[in-house]
Amino acid sequence: MSVLPLSRSKLAVAALAVLVIAGLGTFGAIRVDARAPAQSAPTIVPEVDVATVVQKTITDWQTYSGRLQAVEKVDVRPLVSGTIVSVNFQDGALVKKGDVLFVIDPRPYQAEVDRTAAQLAAAQSRAGYAQSDWERAQRLIGDSAIAKRDYDEKQNNAREATANVKAAQAALEAAQINLGYTKIVAPVAGRVSRAEITLGNVVNAGASAAPLTTLVSVSPIYAEFDADEQTYLQYISQEKNDSKVPVELGLANETGYSRKGTIQSVDNRLDTSSGTIRVRARFDNTDGALVPGLYARVKVGGSEPHSALLIDDAAIGTDQDKKFVFVVDKDDHVAYREIQLGDLQGNLRVVKGGLHAGDRIVVNGTQRVRPGAQIRAHMVPMGDGNASSDANNAPAADDAQAEKQAQLDGSKAKHSEPQTQAQAQPRTKARKDS
Repeated sequence: MSVLPLSRSKLAVAALAVLVIAGLGTFGAIRVDARAPAQSAPTIVPEVDVATVVQKTITDWQTYSGRLQAVEKVDVRPLVSGTIVSVNFQDGALVKKGDVLFVIDPRPYQAEVDRTAAQLAAAQSRAGYAQSDWERAQRLIGDSAIAKRDYDEKQNNAREATANVKAAQAALEAAQINLGYTKIVAPVAGRVSRAEITLGNVVNAGASAAPLTTLVSVSPIYAEFDADEQTYLQYISQEKNDSKVPVELGLANETGYSRKGTIQSVDNRLDTSSGTIRVRARFDNTDGALVPGLYARVKVGGSEPHSALLIDDAAIGTDQDKKFVFVVDKDDHVAYREIQLGDLQGNLRVVKGGLHAGDRIVVNGTQRVRPGAQIRAHMVPMGDGNASSDANNAPAADDAQAEKQAQLDGSKAKHSEPQTQAQAQPRTKARKDS
């Protein structure tokens, strides 16, 4: 009877010991997990394009807006009246000097030429007879066989007949000129406009007549612009000293300046209301691409060559009214640097202040860096075209970064799952034992 109570007490003590051991194991596991350091995701260092500030000798240029003007512009008007019987050109065609553009009915003017030619012949016949009669009178006056009055009369008739011949000749020349005006030719070589008056219409002569068409020369061509007073005094006034001032021209659809020329003329007075002076530059236009009236960007140079710092425009950021770049130090850390800008020199921008020769700046990937951050620098030449806009490169970089982060999160989840199961096993065993 005493053995059974003893066995029950031993069982109770053993069960209590198991529960204590299980509780201590669970608490130890929890403490170990709590004290274990948490795994942190590795920091991603962005890789960006970095270039060294360029230092070279340049010449300053001043940029202006202007318009192209033809060297020669002609309003083609008829010089005789009549009916247009022929139009011998296509609208907008290139023509040579002397090419026939219009033909006015020549028949009335040909008839006038024939009539004046007949008058000339009659005048010449009368002049021949009057001359012979006067020569006879000269022989007779020597023998006193003719009266002095008759001699003077024959002399006068001969002179009058000679004058009539000259008048007839002038009338014939005028008729021939008018006949020639029935063929309206190009006075200069160039590009013709459309025919304002077409076949079958009657036109009148004179300066007040409506133009038949217009004609402009092609090459060379002028670019006219208004230069400010300072530019005139520093650069353009040298033209008077036979010092050729370089000028370059670019069209509205061009980013640079594709043509080179020289200043042709400068106006004789400064406009006091605007403080500018009209300048005309001359450019070759052998390909005919420049058309009068087009908008033109003109830049004038002439300063003494000097050293300057140049950077790519893509590297420049805007902070309200400030311009800045990200400078990279020797340890590849990024720093904010405010700069002062100058004019463009080709595809690079002049920096007047804020940078030094040899400085390295971020030229591509500025959206992925912050002041004080560390980067992985990929050196590229300044302005080589690799430094494209961040808008084109940022999405690809963000996708790559997101992919790396997803891989890290997946790896972290795989490592944490066995640990959770290990923590759950003591709790399960404790429940069974209890």
